[in-house]
Amino acid sequence: MEERPETELISIPATPRVSTPEILTPSGQRSPRQGSKEAKSSNAWTPTSFISPRFLSPIGTPMKRVLINMKGYLEEVGHLTKLNPQDAWLPITESRNGNAHYSTFHNLNAGVGFQALVLPVAFAYLGWSWGIISLTVAYCWQLYTLWILVQLHEAVPGKRYNRYVELAQAAFGERLGVWLALFPTVYLSAGTATALILVGGETMKLFFQIVCGPTCTSNPLTTVEWYLVFTSLSIVLSQLPNLNSIAGLSLIGAVTAITYSTMVWVLSVSQQRPPSISYEPLSLAAPSSSLFLALNALGIIAFSFRGHNLVLEIQATMPSTFKHPARVPMWKGAKVAYFFIAMCLFPMAIGGFWAYGNQMPNGGILTALYAFHSHDISRGILALTFLLVVFSCLSSFQIYSMPAFDSFEAGYTSRTNRPCSIWVRSGFRVFFGFVSFFIGVALPFLSSLAGLLGGLTLPVTFAYPCFMWVLIKQPTKYSFSWYFNWILGWLGVAFSLAFSIGGIWSMVNDGLKLKFFKPN
Repeated sequence: MEERPETELISIPATPRVSTPEILTPSGQRSPRQGSKEAKSSNAWTPTSFISPRFLSPIGTPMKRVLINMKGYLEEVGHLTKLNPQDAWLPITESRNGNAHYSTFHNLNAGVGFQALVLPVAFAYLGWSWGIISLTVAYCWQLYTLWILVQLHEAVPGKRYNRYVELAQAAFGERLGVWLALFPTVYLSAGTATALILVGGETMKLFFQIVCGPTCTSNPLTTVEWYLVFTSLSIVLSQLPNLNSIAGLSLIGAVTAITYSTMVWVLSVSQQRPPSISYEPLSLAAPSSSLFLALNALGIIAFSFRGHNLVLEIQATMPSTFKHPARVPMWKGAKVAYFFIAMCLFPMAIGGFWAYGNQMPNGGILTALYAFHSHDISRGILALTFLLVVFSCLSSFQIYSMPAFDSFEAGYTSRTNRPCSIWVRSGFRVFFGFVSFFIGVALPFLSSLAGLLGGLTLPVTFAYPCFMWVLIKQPTKYSFSWYFNWILGWLGVAFSLAFSIGGIWSMVNDGLKLKFFKPN
């Protein structure tokens, strides 16, 4: 019997194609088989095109399954986000486990603050009709620009704009974007932190006076010493490492802001109104002077809507994929936050003006409450109100200082190519806190410039987002969206110039100096 060659005994028929079974991606979704119609439907190049059976043929089975799993996951995500390794070292992007609740806390903490206390002053110069119309238009306008910023966070596939200046550079160019956005955003962070030191320190002083009472024999601290106490407390709280780690503080700040805002206007409207009250808008003899006062009042309303310089930073703390983009939880939390912001600002402005009319002091509703009703309201309620203001200021200091901390650490890590140690990070925050303190001592009138500051920083909230939408999204030319955003943007720039002129005129002529409290 003739033997067959040995090679024929072990020959294996060649298979025309390697069939890869279905596998589960890390998110639990099934990826299609290599030979299925779904896999053949797209011939376009993707970032995972190189992971093919031809490429995998010389690789062992375990490695093959790892790469196939990776391919399925990346195809599910739909895009590859370009991650900057430095972002993992910086306080804004160090942690990306944020959610809709964090968005609500941060936006509330940033959106409700001491600037709301002076809204009734604007009504005193605008009257009922123009005051309510201006506040309503400003609220709707800033809510629209907030939506724009949330949508533009990942407007370019594979790129997250984690900071306001980064988005401005993408829209206006590297140099022009920095020139347009850097000053107003830095001032909104550093300037607001300085103003919070002034307001918080002065409120702590009044809280001590209320608690101690008229018969107290202790030697009280001076106003500057109370500034130092507030600064020291703020520096201690600022040692929390990143933006997500202060979510608890933002929650405290949001709750205290809502509480004291409600208490202030409820206490004001529940008391007897001052005699000879009038609701006619305050004006001066010269028409031009009255116009400048009205512009300054509109600047106060614009200044009450701050926080847009933190929108992208808050959204940067959230995870994002193609199927679950960060804009969904961010917008969900922002809608809740701005509902409560409206519930604070509108009653504060309307109730405060109803209670005090054009006799509203330049310091705002809290000053009016202390001046007109300090003997009618129990010391305990007054002390609680002032204490809540202090807690709110301490919490707001943290979120408004975070962009400055991020800038300091970005400069350090870019030069050293390593993350900041705990001592370097603490040093930056101590430095920032005391620089803000010294600026507040040297310029104690900073908190009275609400009209001017509202004009200078208005483009960040009302103008730049509209321009960014047109330049990045590029809607059809001459369409409704194109016209609408260009008009809103240029109106914002015009209002910024007008409000700034009104604020400067008011300062020079002593027409309106907003001092929350007059230090003794």
